[in-house]
Amino acid sequence: MSTATLTPAGRPDGEPAAPAPKGRQRILPPPVTGQEMVLIVVIALLWLALSLATPAFFTSGSIVPLLVGMTPIALIGIGMTIVIITGGIDVSVGSIVMVCSVIVAQTMVGSGLPLPLAVLLAVAIGGVLGLVNGVLIAYGRVHAIIITFGTLNLFRFIGLQVFDSSTVEGIPRTLNFFGRGEAGRTLGIPHSFVIMLVLAALVWWYLRHTAGGRHFYAIGNDQQAARLAGISVRTRVLMAYVVTGLLAGLASCFVLAQGTSSLAANVGSGLELAVIAAVVIGGTSIIGGRGSVLGTVLGALLVQTVATGVTQLGWRSQLSDLFVGLFILIAVGADLIRQRTRRAS
Repeated sequence: MSTATLTPAGRPDGEPAAPAPKGRQRILPPPVTGQEMVLIVVIALLWLALSLATPAFFTSGSIVPLLVGMTPIALIGIGMTIVIITGGIDVSVGSIVMVCSVIVAQTMVGSGLPLPLAVLLAVAIGGVLGLVNGVLIAYGRVHAIIITFGTLNLFRFIGLQVFDSSTVEGIPRTLNFFGRGEAGRTLGIPHSFVIMLVLAALVWWYLRHTAGGRHFYAIGNDQQAARLAGISVRTRVLMAYVVTGLLAGLASCFVLAQGTSSLAANVGSGLELAVIAAVVIGGTSIIGGRGSVLGTVLGALLVQTVATGVTQLGWRSQLSDLFVGLFILIAVGADLIRQRTRRAS
């Protein structure tokens, strides 16, 4: 009886070698996507053009207000990114900022609320209002656009009642730590901008590198399939709107810090449009299932750069809306083309 000779690998001599195992394939998108690279290039070119057109653009008196101005948009956009990834939307964030701002402002005027308590109060109110949205959407089985459009008007009514048809005067400079003045900067960098970047980095890491973060993408891609896979869809959807409310509450402190000693009843008006614009321009798919916090931050920077550039060039403010609208159409068009290409392949 003959015996087969074994190779060093332990297989009989003469038999074909087993194919070498393939290297581990990457299942995550690259840290910086193609659309984000395009945004970086567009922003760089825009900054270069503005610096040539208005030499004062690259001074601290211009850059610091730009960075401080973009932080509320980017901060709320972090939460909005999660919401839109799940296939939802929240158009009530401007009204949430209004309610949080007026309550905090009146409390500071009446009782001299210190900075930590003012921030805590704003975040708590924002979280409660976000919870209202989340419960109605997660358990009411009504589309998010309908619910949040309703709460937009409800929250605004509440805010106007708190305003009592008048501006809030004599607001102390308690929140100067988040402002654009010397008290709001360290080494020339605005505190609010740094806080926003830290929170954006944490959420970027969570969405990209944790199972819980990837659940949001699964819900946006196919909610029924996510439910069958054991994902608690209602809990995740509820969480997305609560996080957005918490961030809107914090953003209201940044908005208050940018203003004067008075607060008008139109605070937060139109902010939801700027936030959604930043998220969509940043590459988050409006139909859900795809998005990036980094793209949202870049989108917010682009939106604020356009507004700053239009102001410094002395153009009509309506042109800012025109340019942002064009950017939105381009981003949505690119997303639809990408979706059709993916389905065709």
